[in-house]
Amino acid sequence: MEQESIRILIADDHSVVRNGIIKSLTSSFPNAEFGEAGNAIEVLQIIKQAKWKLVILDINMPGRSGMEVLKEIKTNYPLIPVIIFSMYPEDQFAIRAMKAGASAYLTKDISSRELEKAIKSILNGERYFTPSIAELLTNELRENKSKHSHEILSDREHQVFLLIASGKNVSDIARELLLSVKTISVYRSIILKKMSLKNNSEITHYAFKHNLVE
Repeated sequence: MEQESIRILIADDHSVVRNGIIKSLTSSFPNAEFGEAGNAIEVLQIIKQAKWKLVILDINMPGRSGMEVLKEIKTNYPLIPVIIFSMYPEDQFAIRAMKAGASAYLTKDISSRELEKAIKSILNGERYFTPSIAELLTNELRENKSKHSHEILSDREHQVFLLIASGKNVSDIARELLLSVKTISVYRSIILKKMSLKNNSEITHYAFKHNLVE
């Protein structure tokens, strides 16, 4: 009896990354059918067109962030598992992603073998935790204390906060996120107000103090 095909949607704004993922998975999942999306709008359009078994989603999508797309997918298609595939270290976004419904949070430097292992676990109805993410979740449960200032930021605010803390200016961030300089400036103002900080230097100091950037 022929095995049922598995539809996997790869969402990343870089075609090289999408092709690399597909190439690395083809031998392990010979019956898989792969779809591709390059931005948030495409993801949400394509996901309506077929019964997807899995979405592999970049967190840094043009326009709307991957975190926003994740939340919309989990609201409208709660049974479709989503892997967040990110260039950001686990301690920056993993907890947020898992709380928002992601089945796994994987960084882009993982091996093909670990990606394959994660997908097999998720297709079997499980969530996949790397050892370091399991430790992060355990530590958060242990702490049981009031939120740090950065934890009250929205996902997009948090993303802009980290980029400012890494030394990028408003124009650089606008280009990277494909948003206007004015929009990023508004986010910066909100971040400063929410966190009771005065300027970029204080943002950077806060981020280093709390080990949010290297």
